[in-house]
Amino acid sequence: MTLTQRADLTYKANSKAGRHGWLRLTPAYSINLVYSELEKLPPKSHIIEPFSGSGTTPLAASELGMTCEAREINPFLVWFGNAELANYSEEDVSNTLCAASDIVQKASKSEGLDGLWVPPMFNINRWWDQAALEALASIRHEIDAYSGKERDLLDIAFCRLLISLSSAAFNHQSMSFKNQETLFEYDRETFLYNVRSFFEIVSDVTSRALSDRVLGEARVQHGDSTKPFDGFHKADLVITSPPYANRMSYIRELRPYMYWLRYLESGEQAGDLDWQTIGGTWGSVGTKLRERTPDNGVPIDNALSDVCSKILNGKSGEILSPYVRKYFDDMWKHFKAIYPIVKDGGKLCYIVGNSTFSGIEVPSHTWYVEMMKSLGFRDAKAVAIRKRNSNKKLYEYAVTAVK
Repeated sequence: MTLTQRADLTYKANSKAGRHGWLRLTPAYSINLVYSELEKLPPKSHIIEPFSGSGTTPLAASELGMTCEAREINPFLVWFGNAELANYSEEDVSNTLCAASDIVQKASKSEGLDGLWVPPMFNINRWWDQAALEALASIRHEIDAYSGKERDLLDIAFCRLLISLSSAAFNHQSMSFKNQETLFEYDRETFLYNVRSFFEIVSDVTSRALSDRVLGEARVQHGDSTKPFDGFHKADLVITSPPYANRMSYIRELRPYMYWLRYLESGEQAGDLDWQTIGGTWGSVGTKLRERTPDNGVPIDNALSDVCSKILNGKSGEILSPYVRKYFDDMWKHFKAIYPIVKDGGKLCYIVGNSTFSGIEVPSHTWYVEMMKSLGFRDAKAVAIRKRNSNKKLYEYAVTAVK
């Protein structure tokens, strides 16, 4: 069977699906994958999602009346996931729309950036031209007067606005920049158009808030999934799509949102947070990778060491080799942490892709299977589900097992 790219199994399937389409975030996988697994379970099953990301799993589980405990290390994504999981009333929506109207009216009177807070992002004018930057700063200033569910909905709309006004391009696996020739030009009409467009986005966000009803209990907790899941209930299913071993930094990808919502204040802070994540590579992480001592006792040690040795001899091998090593050291810690909170007969489902560095394959799917088996999980296997669009040798797999 020839595998295709299957857009229905990517974030593209989420874009028109209520709250799942609130924001396009890099750490997102398809609701279709989640629904297909959840629908195999009895009603009231308990789900654990150890890498919540954009909140796809807990939201899908709650829509089906199941309970879900999710964990996420990025505080911005913890906030966003829990905002997705809230129930919003007609009154909440009405109040938010009234607030948005007031915000647009007040922000439209703003002139210049004097007295307005702007995030301390490096080279911020590469992200936004002057008309966009002034619109965002003036709207941010007005949103700060609100709190509660209104504030959450306004902030989600603000995230949509800031990325739509940016020079960010999504035509690559990792965020890049469009070519802009007018970064320092300013036009008052453009500023006003930018401000007024906020109300339209709020209208869409609030409409989606009412279109979904959360039936089951779900929450996203802040935490590190390489550590024990103390306080979690045992799972009928652990389903997730963890970071891939592809050197993509999710902190880097999310930094415009994280700066504007004040979850980041400096590049140093971003590097420190990325070091805590699985697969992080941004900022100071490179130096730390070179200095890191590999763990012992990983069940794939021989195969992993062989691949890392080959990568070391390739391009940027002095960074990529220890990066791959740390990734699987961390995933082994994760699998050991997850084992105790899976019910007997409970299932794992991990959506992950392989990767290549200097032509050397890193078979994450195969090594996940081996790590699961070594812990005592049964029927561990990896099934290719789609071809990825970044490289003809790259595929996405569903790695499953039973306890």
